[in-house]
Amino acid sequence: MALKYSVAVRNARLDAVESTIGTGALLQLFTGAAPANCAAADSGTKLIEITLPSDWMNAASGGTKTKLGTWSDTVIANGDAGYFRIKDSTGTTCGAQGTVTATGGGGDLTLDNITLAIGQVLTENSFTLTAGNP
Repeated sequence: MALKYSVAVRNARLDAVESTIGTGALLQLFTGAAPANCAAADSGTKLIEITLPSDWMNAASGGTKTKLGTWSDTVIANGDAGYFRIKDSTGTTCGAQGTVTATGGGGDLTLDNITLAIGQVLTENSFTLTAGNP
């Protein structure tokens, strides 16, 4: 039988994601498929690196945690976004990764258009972490 968690425990788990990755985290988007796990090396071409605000997520509530502040920067390479990583401020430790798809595609992070071009300004308007109960 799977464990069930209270909303308070689910919220604490989500808040730990932001506090563990730390302030000044980096959101990086890459081409291709995500590596097997966060410990594996980056793969594909890095398309953009966004320095997130010092406090980059709202406090968890109801088992979800949403982005805080503006997540925006300029694309540095051409390509189709396939996955993202959120790393610590040094860019060396991956704390979270997931898929990128166009809106409606079911990815962990969705964009209006996954095809990115050098010089394009990309703004992530919505990002939510959810801690469900199995």
